[in-house]
Amino acid sequence: MALPKLTRLEMQIMEALWSKGALAIREIQEAFPEKDRPAYTTIQTTVYRLESKKVLRRVKKISNAHIFEAVVSRDAAQGRLIDDLLSLFGGRTQPVMAHLVESGKLTLQDVEDAEELLRRLAGKEGAQ
Repeated sequence: MALPKLTRLEMQIMEALWSKGALAIREIQEAFPEKDRPAYTTIQTTVYRLESKKVLRRVKKISNAHIFEAVVSRDAAQGRLIDDLLSLFGGRTQPVMAHLVESGKLTLQDVEDAEELLRRLAGKEGAQ
């Protein structure tokens, strides 16, 4: 099954679950900074929408509170977002990389880490 698109709020909710593990709706809401915290009902509606998208699930019920956990990994969700972004550029990575470099958001350490990953992946392909 393909990973569905997730909104910014949905990704923020998923981030709370990835970071803290299984949570009740109130705990998810409290994971947001107090200044920008959405209403409980907004979180509740969004959590139920995520449940229908099958990216999280109910794992138990404590009193009246359902406890939810992520079904989709952080890497899978982030990968989907990156693929969607690249599709806006016809699949070309160069404009994205150029922007990251020019804005100072891509560091030399990031480049070195990417080079190391490329070497490891090339080594795996050669071993097959």
